[in-house]
Amino acid sequence: MPNNNINYDAIVIGSGISGGWAAKELCEKGLKTLLVERGRKVEHIKDYPTANKAPWELPHRGSITESFRKKNPLITRSAGFGEDNAHFFIEDAIQPYEQEKPFDWIRGYQLGGKSIIWGRACQRWSDYEFTGPSRFGFGIDWPIRYKDVDPWYTHVEKFIGVCGNKDGIPSMPDGDFLKPFDLNCVEQHLKEVLFKEFGRHYVHARWAHITDPRPVHLEQGRGKCQARNLCMRGCPFGGYFSSVSSTIPWAEKTGNLTIATDAVVHSILYDEKKQKATGVRVIDAHTHESKEYFAKIIFVNASALNTNLILLNSVSKRFPNGLGNDSGLLGKFICHHNYRTGIGGKINGFTDKYFFGRNPTEAIIANYRNLDKRDADFVGGYTTFSGAYRERYDESTAKETIGASFKESMQEPGGWRVYAYMQGETIPKEKNHVRLSTHKKDPYGIPQLVISVEYDENDDKMVKDFIEQTTLMFEKAGVYDISSYDNHQPPGLDIHEMGGCRMGKDPKTSLLNEWNQLHHCKNVFVTDGACMTSTGNQSPSILYMALTARAANYAVDQLKKKQL
Repeated sequence: MPNNNINYDAIVIGSGISGGWAAKELCEKGLKTLLVERGRKVEHIKDYPTANKAPWELPHRGSITESFRKKNPLITRSAGFGEDNAHFFIEDAIQPYEQEKPFDWIRGYQLGGKSIIWGRACQRWSDYEFTGPSRFGFGIDWPIRYKDVDPWYTHVEKFIGVCGNKDGIPSMPDGDFLKPFDLNCVEQHLKEVLFKEFGRHYVHARWAHITDPRPVHLEQGRGKCQARNLCMRGCPFGGYFSSVSSTIPWAEKTGNLTIATDAVVHSILYDEKKQKATGVRVIDAHTHESKEYFAKIIFVNASALNTNLILLNSVSKRFPNGLGNDSGLLGKFICHHNYRTGIGGKINGFTDKYFFGRNPTEAIIANYRNLDKRDADFVGGYTTFSGAYRERYDESTAKETIGASFKESMQEPGGWRVYAYMQGETIPKEKNHVRLSTHKKDPYGIPQLVISVEYDENDDKMVKDFIEQTTLMFEKAGVYDISSYDNHQPPGLDIHEMGGCRMGKDPKTSLLNEWNQLHHCKNVFVTDGACMTSTGNQSPSILYMALTARAANYAVDQLKKKQL
C-alpha cells in the first residue's frame, strides 16, 4: 500500500468494471484519486500467464483436478472456470461467508476484478426496464429513465468498443457500435424464421469486443479481437474491454491516480461534526495492519455484495446500522439473474457451409415478454442467448472412438446443433437479503457476510415459459431432438448480484438518489450492482459503467460548486 500520502480528492473502492470507470472519469477531471483494491496487482499482458498456451502446455490440459474441486466446490462450478484462468478467481477459503440459503458467490480479487473474466455482453436497458416496476407493481420506481442514461451509454460504448448491429428493437436500444461478427448460416436461418413466424428478433447481441479499432482504442494500446475465444485468460491484444487494459491505464496517464493493491477495505469513516464521510479504513492483506486514507468524495465499487458488506460494517454514532442506513433497508432486496434453464437440438442441412474463427460472441433473442403490457403469468422479462455450431465429427458414422478410423472420421465436421439459454429478470423482495454475521469473522477480522437469497414462484413460471416458447420457435425453424433442462442451481452462478443499496426517489424506501449518492451521506456514491433498483433482463455491466460515468461527472461538478 502507498505510504507517503493519505489525503486525496477522491477514493474509489474496487477496481473492477465500475471502479475502473470511476477512476478514469475522476482522474480525467483533475481529481487526485486513490484506487483501493483488496487483491493483487495485475498488469495488462505481463500478468496473463496462460494467454498464449496450447492445451498440452497446461499441466492437466485445462481440466480441474479432483483434489482441487473438492477443496473448492464453489468456484469450480462457475461458468468459464478452468485450469487456464483459476488464478483470476479466489479460492473458497480466502473469504468465507455464511449461506443461510444456498448461494454461490463468485469473486475475482485482483486489479481489474472480474472485468478480466466477465462475459462481455453489453445490451442497453430500455424504458421497459426502467418503468417495469412501477407499471407492473413490483419493487419501487427507478428515479431515472432511459433518457437520463442514454448519452452515458454512448460515452462508454465509444471508449470501450462494443460491436453490434443497429436493429431498431425498442426493447434493446441501439448504440454506438463497431461492426459485429457475422451470424453463421443456421443463425441467419433462425433470424428469418423467428421474425416471420413470431415477430421476434434473433440478432447479433452487443459485445465489448473491438472488431474495427478506432483511434481511441489504438490510443489505449488495444487492438482488434482475434477471435481466439480465450478471453478469460486475459487478452494480450486488448481485444475485449477490461479495467486493466483500458480504464485504469488511461487514468494512470493523467498522473492523478494512485493505486493501493492488497488493501482490504474494512469500513468508511464518518465525521460526526462535518456530517460527511472522510475516508476509509484499510487492512493490509499480508500484514493485517490497519491504515486510514482520507478524501472529499468516496465511490464504493467493491462489487454488489462486498459493497453491502462495507457499508453495513461502516457504523458510527450517527449510523449505528451501517452508513446511510436510516431506512433500515441496507442489504435488503438483493437480486440476481435466473440462469437455470437452457435448450438445444439438431437441425438438418447447411452441411455445405462452415464458419471461420472461434467467435467469442453469441446471438440473442431480444426480450419479448411483458413489454407494453403484461402478457404472461409472471412479471419481468428474459433475454435469450443463442447460437449454432457444427459438431466436430459425425457421431453416427464414427464406428470407433479411438484409433485410425476415429481419426479419419474427424476429418469432416458433423451436422449442426442449435442452443439457447435464458437470462431472466428476478423480482426484488425484502426477504432476499445480506447481513453481517454476529459471531463469525473473516481472516481480516471483518464480520462475515450472511447471504439469504432464493428463487420464487415467479422464477419457476419464467423458466417454464422460456422452455415452452423456445421449443416452439426451434420446432418452427426445423430443429429436432430437442432437449431442455432446469438445473435448479442456487443463485449466484450468474455472477450478476444486484441490489441492497438501491436507487430511489424516497429516502424511506431507498438508500441512493438519482445521482447514486447516499441520501443521508452525500459525498458517498455507490455505482456498482448494489445500486440496482431492479434487475432488468439485459446483462448489467454496461449500465454500471454508464451510471458510474454519470455519477462521477456529477460529483466533480458538485465539488466545484462546493456542494460536497
